[in-house]
Formats: sequence, C-alpha cells, structure tokens
Amino acid sequence: MEEKSFFVHASSVVDAGAQIGTGTKIWHFCHLMPSCKIGRNCNIGQNVFIDNNTIIGNGVKIQNNVSVYNGVVIEDGAFLGPSMVFTNVINPRSFIERKAEFKKTLIGKGATIGANATIICGVEIGAYSLIGAGAVVTKNVPSYALMMGNPARQKGWVSEAGLNLKFDSKGMAACPETGKVYKLENETVRAIS
Repeated sequence: MEEKSFFVHASSVVDAGAQIGTGTKIWHFCHLMPSCKIGRNCNIGQNVFIDNNTIIGNGVKIQNNVSVYNGVVIEDGAFLGPSMVFTNVINPRSFIERKAEFKKTLIGKGATIGANATIICGVEIGAYSLIGAGAVVTKNVPSYALMMGNPARQKGWVSEAGLNLKFDSKGMAACPETGKVYKLENETVRAIS
C-alpha cells in the first residue's frame, strides 16, 4: 500500500476527489468536499469545512472553526484566524436556492485575516494585507492595507512581515523587522527591495 504524502486525522472526512498537496496536515473533525483543491504544506486546523470549488494555495494556515465556502480562492501563504467567516451569497434565504449566485472571493498571497473577522462574498483581499480581529470586510482591500472595524476601514499599511509601515514625505518606508523597503504612490504600496 502506498504511503500518503499528507496527514489526515482519523476523525476527519475527505471525500473522494479532494486534492491534497504533499506535506499538508488536516486535523480533527474536518470535512473536505470532492472538488476542493489544497496545496502543499498547508495546516488545516480542527473543525474546518472546505467546500466544493475552492482553491487553497501552498503554505496556507487555516485555524480552528473556519468554513471555506464554494467560490473562495486562497493564495499562497495566507493565514485565516480562528472562527473567521466567509459568506458566498449576498442575500441568503432558507426558502430560496441561490447556488447559481455564489460570488467569488479572493484572498491574496500572504494576507492575514484575524480571528472572528467576516468577509462578505465577492471581495478581493489584497496581498499581504492584514484584517484585524472581528473586522467586517464589505469591499475590496488593497495590498498591504491594515483594516479594522465594522465595517472595516483602512487604518494604515503593513509590511510583508505584518508590521506597521511609516511612510516619509517621499512615500518611502522600511519594515522595522526586515528592513525591506516599500513605496507608497497613488494609494498603492509596492515592495521595492
């Protein structure tokens, strides 16, 4: 018998057809639907549901009690905090089937979503952005943005290491931890070194 290149706890259910990358760990009481795709070296915490038609990149960490619904795409290196919430329909009703109205939600490379945050469907969360705990995201988030509150509002910019960036009069900032340099221009941040 061929040895699996990933780990699935005995209490979890992985439906036939689910794709799981090498080195990924799936912990207690998870359920993976048949057409989900999970990349390499991911860590899927306890009590996580991953729906059909979801794509999870490499090195993603999903903490306990998260449901990744149909239409969610999570890029490499993203972090989903405990009990954060995705939606997939704008106006759900139990007595009206709206599966044809599911909206795509994109979580960019290296983005962090804090514990108990809610992401309304159809938005794009930019690369390396940081969504604070309990925030409710109702619109697109720029890359490197720091978002907090309900509804979430931008409170600043963060580096790829997740630390506040303080831009000078020329729109330049360095990460206090890594020294990596960033440029702010036209309300857009980009790494330049």
